[in-house]
Parts: sequence; structure tokens; C-alpha cells
Amino acid sequence: MITRSSALLQRPAPETQPLTVQARWQTQLAGAIRDPRELCRRLGLDERWHSGAERGHALFKVRVPEAYLARIRPGDPLDPLLRQVLPLMEEDRPVAGYVADPLAEAEHTPAKGLIHKYAGRVLLIASPACAVNCRYCFRRHFPYEENAPSRAQWEASLDYLREDTTIREAILSGGDPLAASDRRLAWLVERLEAIPHLKRLRLHTRLPVVIPDRIDDALLDWLGGTRLQTVMVLHINHAHEIDEAVVAACRRLRDAGVTLLNQSVLLRGVNDDVESLAALSERLFEAGILPYYLHVLDPVAGAAHFDVSDDAARALVVELRDTLPGFLMPRLVREIPGEASKTPL
Repeated sequence: MITRSSALLQRPAPETQPLTVQARWQTQLAGAIRDPRELCRRLGLDERWHSGAERGHALFKVRVPEAYLARIRPGDPLDPLLRQVLPLMEEDRPVAGYVADPLAEAEHTPAKGLIHKYAGRVLLIASPACAVNCRYCFRRHFPYEENAPSRAQWEASLDYLREDTTIREAILSGGDPLAASDRRLAWLVERLEAIPHLKRLRLHTRLPVVIPDRIDDALLDWLGGTRLQTVMVLHINHAHEIDEAVVAACRRLRDAGVTLLNQSVLLRGVNDDVESLAALSERLFEAGILPYYLHVLDPVAGAAHFDVSDDAARALVVELRDTLPGFLMPRLVREIPGEASKTPL
């Protein structure tokens, strides 16, 4: 297991100028690095990291877009962004309590591609693809092949939503919903907004962060034109993930009337210190994003090396509260299968 020294916190952030990428977002998505040795080579990592990267890749594929790679500090295996995407040998070590479906989502799937865990809101798997494969992902073992979206599948999900008048909010997730084409998403949202008891549309996405060019005119046309109140929950774990291209993408979303929130995961070696968490909240707010949740790690098989104990998490939040104003404090939570909502810690 690798650890981070306190000296790392004093190192300067990587350059945060936007990456000049001429390719459309679809081309950037298709061109993401998918070879673990290529990832190590591009970042100048010593060969001792290669075998672990290949072993972890065999369990959960590497995927890192160029726009995200540009924010990673070359030659530093402890870089907090690299830690999120670099496969390690530790992923192959079984750990008691770490399982394939840590949130028991299979028990809350009344239709393919639809998850209904909480009152008043339903989650739709809008795309099985992600722009980046985060090594701690709680859905890294999710059977996407059985829940791949199609129009016929979505029609069944829409019927489910039409029949349950207690549902007020539709959540598009995945994978990453913004990995789907704008034509498909516009078609789906048009049908969602025709359901009279739906009030809100929420999207859980990492694409505006890892490929900021995803926020283009075609997306803003359908997202900004719906009658539904729109909320986008981004997933950012470290301040270095927010470069000027991300800031510009978020500005376009806000101008279209989208409320921006962020949820992070507390990760050992990435953001498990007060300085990193405080810098993240400050940088989020500068970008027009409000901190929302700070999740403790979901116990998914392959990610135990990221774990931070509940006691350590609570102590961090107590210290963080002495540093930040209340509106920049994310809520520390755990998701417990069967509970009616996230559980505050």
C-alpha cells in the first residue's frame, strides 16, 4: 500500500490552464487511455508500478481521458488525481466485508436499468459507459450488460414512473448519463417532462470534470429547455481536478439554469486531510458548485486500500468545521442498504 507524506501537501498544484483539445467530446471519450502500461509510461512512472497496474486493470479496466491526464503531476505516484485512476496490486486482495454489490442495488431494481431505493425519487441507468474508471467506484462490478439502456427499456421505466404518482424526481445516472448522445438524452427528458407529477431532473455525472468539452451547445439546448428543475451533482474529490476548463463548463451550466452540487468520497491518500478538504470546498465555490455530500467509502471489493475509518472521518469533519463557513461544509454520510436515506455520521 502506498501512503502520502505531509510534504506532498506543500507541493505546488499542477498547472490549471485549460487543455487545448480540438477534438469533439465524443472523440476525446473514445480516445481515452485504456492501457495500464501506456498510463504509466505517459506519466513517467517507474516500472515497479506496471505489474500492479496490469493486475488491477484485469479486474476493472483502465480508462483515463487526455483532458484529465493533463492535470496529473508526471512522475509522482502519490498525485491525488492519479491515485483515483491508477490500478494497484491491492485491488486483488480480498478483504472481509468488501463485496461486489455494497449497496444491495440488485434488491431495488423493479425494472432493468431502474433503481428505486428512496421515496419520491427513482434512478435511471442512462448509460453504462463512464468517461473515467475511478478505482473506488461502488458500481465497478455492476452488471451493466443486463441493464444497458434502450428505448424499449426506457419505455418500461417511463411506465413505472407514470404509474407511481409519489415520484417527484428522476435521477439520470450510470455509468455516466452524459456519455449518452444528446439525441438519446433529449428524447428521454422530453418524455420525463411529460409526466405531470415529476418536478425535478437530477444528473449524477463526472463528465464535465474529466472532459469539460462535453458541455456544448447541443447539451445545453435540451438541458436548459426542460420545464423540470435541473440539478447536476458532480463528483470531484480534490481541488486539482478543477482547472479553468472545468470552471468555464460550470459557468455555462449555471447560465442555463442548472443548480450545481458536488459529492465527494473520502479516500485515503487522496483527500483524507483537512487541508485538502478545505481547499476542495473553496475551489468548488469559486467554480459555482456547492459542496453537498462527503461519502465514506462504500465497501466495494477491490477498493479497501482507500478506506478511512469512521472515527477518523468524524475527526476530520470536526476540524474542517473550524476552518470553513457552514455553507461550504459537506455532509459526512454513509449509504446503508435498506435505509430510507443517506445516514449522517
